[in-house]
Amino acid sequence: MSGSNVNLPPGFRFYPTEEELVVHFLHRKATLLPCHPDVIPDLDLYPYDPWQLHGKALAEGKQWYFYSRRTQNRIAENGYWKAIGIEEPVLTSANIRVGMKKYLGFYVGEAPAGMKTSWIMEEYGLLSSDSCSSSISRSSKTRAHPKIDWVICKVYERSSDEDGDGEELSCLDEVFLSLDDLEEISLPN
Repeated sequence: MSGSNVNLPPGFRFYPTEEELVVHFLHRKATLLPCHPDVIPDLDLYPYDPWQLHGKALAEGKQWYFYSRRTQNRIAENGYWKAIGIEEPVLTSANIRVGMKKYLGFYVGEAPAGMKTSWIMEEYGLLSSDSCSSSISRSSKTRAHPKIDWVICKVYERSSDEDGDGEELSCLDEVFLSLDDLEEISLPN
């Protein structure tokens, strides 16, 4: 995936709503229905640090989108993803609950002593029951398919002006902190 808008015609951008991510993309993926355009790649996120996603996920602006399988192991090469906040429902324009959104923050180092970074992941999942299937698409409810717990991930780096605590790390700081010899690095106070 070399371009940022793979399979999209020139001039088109990928800015889906939460409803579109869950109903049009994730539901279709989970029920093995074709999705046109098929632009979101499958990616096993967890071996990668967030700054390594360029060229592996669908990039739109400073956001990366990809399908992944839901897992409890969220350990990356130089850190880990940790749930922050509570899960929020994803609602359709008709106010029907079709999925859940979970926020995760990336921490450099080993849990639980890692340092929080400015990288955020929004993980979109279908509801665990089949109740959302009937509200999303009645034509697909009889389709037989294997149970794979897919999620859509949207990863981005929050800018420092969005969070006033001033404790966020820049991408360069994250790279330096990910080095094996952390003792030899002197950080400014």
